[in-house]
Amino acid sequence: MYLDAYTLAALVDEFLDVLVGGRVQDVLDVDPTGLGLEIYAHHQRRYLYLSADSQHPRVHLVPDKLRRGVSKPLQLGLLFRRYVEGGIITHVSQPSWERIIVLDVQGPEGDVSIIVEPMERRSNLLLVQNGIILDCMRRVGPEENRYRLSLPQHEYKLPPPQIGKHDPAALTPETLLGIFQQNEDPKRKTQQVLASRLLGVSPLLAKEIVYRAGGDVNQKAMEADLARLLNAIRVVIEPLSRRQWQPGIAETENGVEAYSVYPLESIPGWHPMPSLSEALAAYYGAAVGEEAYAAAKVPVREELREAQAKLRARLASLEKSLTDEAERETLRQSGELILAYQYSIKPGQTELKAQYDPEQPELTITLDPTLTPLENAQRYFERYDKAKRALEDVPRLVDETRRELAFLNQLDTDLELAANWPEIDEVQQALQTRGYWRGKPTKRIAGSGQSAPLKVVTKDNFVIWVGRNSRQNEQVTFGKGGGQDLWLHARDVPGAHVVIKFDGRKTPDAVIEQAAALAAYYSARRNDTRVPVDVTRVMYVRKIKGAGQGMVTYRNEETLNVQPRSEAELSG
Repeated sequence: MYLDAYTLAALVDEFLDVLVGGRVQDVLDVDPTGLGLEIYAHHQRRYLYLSADSQHPRVHLVPDKLRRGVSKPLQLGLLFRRYVEGGIITHVSQPSWERIIVLDVQGPEGDVSIIVEPMERRSNLLLVQNGIILDCMRRVGPEENRYRLSLPQHEYKLPPPQIGKHDPAALTPETLLGIFQQNEDPKRKTQQVLASRLLGVSPLLAKEIVYRAGGDVNQKAMEADLARLLNAIRVVIEPLSRRQWQPGIAETENGVEAYSVYPLESIPGWHPMPSLSEALAAYYGAAVGEEAYAAAKVPVREELREAQAKLRARLASLEKSLTDEAERETLRQSGELILAYQYSIKPGQTELKAQYDPEQPELTITLDPTLTPLENAQRYFERYDKAKRALEDVPRLVDETRRELAFLNQLDTDLELAANWPEIDEVQQALQTRGYWRGKPTKRIAGSGQSAPLKVVTKDNFVIWVGRNSRQNEQVTFGKGGGQDLWLHARDVPGAHVVIKFDGRKTPDAVIEQAAALAAYYSARRNDTRVPVDVTRVMYVRKIKGAGQGMVTYRNEETLNVQPRSEAELSG
């Protein structure tokens, strides 16, 4: 699926109705290739998502508030904030038959144009003033395209004219015959000929026309009934030429398979949608928020679950070995009984039955017939010594495994609470660093930087820092925290480190309650009604040697029971 010329024409009409005259109130860096505009138009706040993703570029209104998804500002985003933020959208247009949308903005530094080119592999998002490119999401130099450079301070050029293509609304029987007569490839399909020779006709639209003509969508061009094909073209194209859009989606049990601005008969499950933007949002999914990041979390969660399962199994095995004292004692007793009965053991004997403790049943001791009684006894003593030495190291291994499992549990909570790409990426990077990532190692998301701790300033101007993952926790406690600062953490569960900065004033109970509510909210018990939260001073918090980032011990704590509340709820 991709945005064809007709779909973009329908979007232009939608934007003309709802965006023109609106003021751009905010510009957001949604992801490494996408920007969002918060637009107040016609007494309503709307959110426009502009993506230059190479695989799934798109432009449409989204139903929910857009959020920043990268911590490091995008260069293009900075320019948008300078030239677009605060501006008025004056017009929306589309160059004839091009897969391009132009939004004209009367900005704080003069008129500019936002140009969206949602074309797979060549997608781009540009900011242009007086025909000159200020900057763009994807820079294209002369080594990639000599005719059409996409570089700052270069002239913006439209794609070259589409030669040899015909307006489908003006087709005659003779023109259509000529198009098919020029096809010399016997394997070429009818829908491929239509998509390559008719303006604005995408593969989806071409398949729909072939289907409406009564043919198999995989029909060869040599087999096409041109009269029926021309009639189907007119039936489908006529309302599109009159800009009579009918936005909808084809939805099956597997999800949304396609979107269109005309009824789809070739794909089952098509039904209309209130707007094209709603159809696009249903197909692509949300630009931000839990839905958008759910798919990205799946492979990371699977690796986490696998690592946790292995550590739990290892811990169970180690703890079991601590209780196997009877087995070790049996080895020692067996050696001593062999020595005691060595003169009664006959050559070739394979077992010895003897009683060590009068109150216990007799032991059946396996003997190696190739060894002497003394050698058999020595073997049992060696096995006993080995088991005893191994036991000496088990408590340390148990502690290490428990610490590592606690760190993975923290990462699990980090992933569940992750609200943007950098935070998801940091969990994956942590798994890779500690050797738990079984697949091909991946680099940090380009341009995503690192997520930052949350800073909350109360009405009394107290500063509260909240670490929302293990790396941020380390930064909050040991980077931003000072000895006299108050430190908070949900008791006995993975979650945020929260610090209230000490500025010489006595910290009010209300501020401590706020910080505790944030610690509960950013913890594994977010959905509980009440959560116990420990409060102490940063001076009493210590790193756990050898443990993962943000893993600490603390003392001298007091415990509050609070309702989890987000920063938005606290400020509301």
